[in-house]
Amino acid sequence: MARTTVKIPTPLRPFAGGSAEISLDGTTVGGVVRELADRYPSLRRHLFTQGGELRNFVTLYLNDQDIRYLQRDGTAVKDGDIVSIVPAIAGGSVGSSSGPAHSTSHRAEGPFSREDLIRYSRHLLLPEVGLAGQKKLRSSRVLLVGAGGLGSPAALYLAAAGVGQIGLVDFDRVEASNLQRQILYSTSDVGRPKLAAATERITALNPGVQVVPHEERLTSANALETLAPYDVVVDGTDNFPTRYLVNDACVLLRKPNVYGSIYRFEGQASVFDARYGPCYRCLFPEPPPPDLVPSCAEAGVLGVLPGLVGTIQATETIKLLLHVGEPLVGRLLLFDALEMRFRELQLRKDPECVLCSPHATQKGLIDYAQFCGVPTAADTPALGTVPVISPGALKAELDSDDPPLLIDVRDPEEWEISHIEGARLIPRAQLPEKVDDLTRAREIVLYCRSGKRSALATQLLLDLGFSHVKSLAGGINAWADQVDPSIAKY
Repeated sequence: MARTTVKIPTPLRPFAGGSAEISLDGTTVGGVVRELADRYPSLRRHLFTQGGELRNFVTLYLNDQDIRYLQRDGTAVKDGDIVSIVPAIAGGSVGSSSGPAHSTSHRAEGPFSREDLIRYSRHLLLPEVGLAGQKKLRSSRVLLVGAGGLGSPAALYLAAAGVGQIGLVDFDRVEASNLQRQILYSTSDVGRPKLAAATERITALNPGVQVVPHEERLTSANALETLAPYDVVVDGTDNFPTRYLVNDACVLLRKPNVYGSIYRFEGQASVFDARYGPCYRCLFPEPPPPDLVPSCAEAGVLGVLPGLVGTIQATETIKLLLHVGEPLVGRLLLFDALEMRFRELQLRKDPECVLCSPHATQKGLIDYAQFCGVPTAADTPALGTVPVISPGALKAELDSDDPPLLIDVRDPEEWEISHIEGARLIPRAQLPEKVDDLTRAREIVLYCRSGKRSALATQLLLDLGFSHVKSLAGGINAWADQVDPSIAKY
């Protein structure tokens, strides 16, 4: 038996006793990971299917090698080896000098003004950039999908660098909760459309940059047309359907996709370019179930983390446009802010990838909501037909002589921000283990931040045979709006 160290990523640490790494004995990678699941049973469903197979949205590395290209879970381990669990995370950004040059015909050529020479002087002093490189940047087009945590630093640095045209895809409005990390915006922008505020900020930073707003949701119907004019696409999305859509459109259009994702204190970055290396599907052939990976709104994120990852995305984008250095093609960069440590894992092109391999079976864009299992009101009982109760009706029941059992299914950190008096905290991930405590309740009402998680939790209890269970419509934020304005919203 060999003694190995298993690296536990942030999304899975709550199911592994909060540990960042765990030492285990085993002879193979599969044996080590199964020993981990035996020690922490709540971790099992995140790693294995009901049939006991490793899930496709969790990639295992032995040291820096993907076990899919070794002997899979039968890969032998030895003392001192490191097994890394790399899950797909959603959170709210190639080629090389030998690759083909990107088109530069869409921007007018001409001499730089005196002001331009002063503005870009530190670039002009770099032999790898110089005047010719600065002209390349001026004639380039970059599309940022998402103007949030990752898109904000990427947009600012690309604009400051002199990228001639920056496209922004976003349709949200600025919220106060954005300001902790989305540095494109200020307090005075709260309530404004993000693209209006972002355009104003970028233009103020560099009037020579043309901002092209795309204030619409990216879909299979418009993605190819939207991405087509741009040289590089920067993925700053915060959900899996859009992430797979961006990847697939970039593969079909033969464009580099500068990837970034964040979760709590951890980030990932890479460059996916199917012409020279793997695509996102080569790393994660399938997305996780929608209820398995919480969003930043549910899990939180360190404010500076998207700044670091978004800046890496901007760096990779500039390198691609200039054809200098070694891009992150075929490499996955992992960053842990708590440890202040970068790690690099090697990525390989999947010879059986459904999209970018010679045996590709997918020839166009698909229904990504369906592919990712994203629920809709039309076809998902958990969000469409579970029993709900309004904040006003719940207030009346809580004030009655026989109030319902009120369960808060959020995480402890959210409970500390605000909670409804008289509620009991049972995080949704722990609910299956606590059902025996609920059997004597006459009626149960569950709530979360907005009503989504509590609807899923309500459906879980209904499936287990509970009949008198409801979800608070709109969550604690609706309660704050309609019942108790003293409760903090977030």
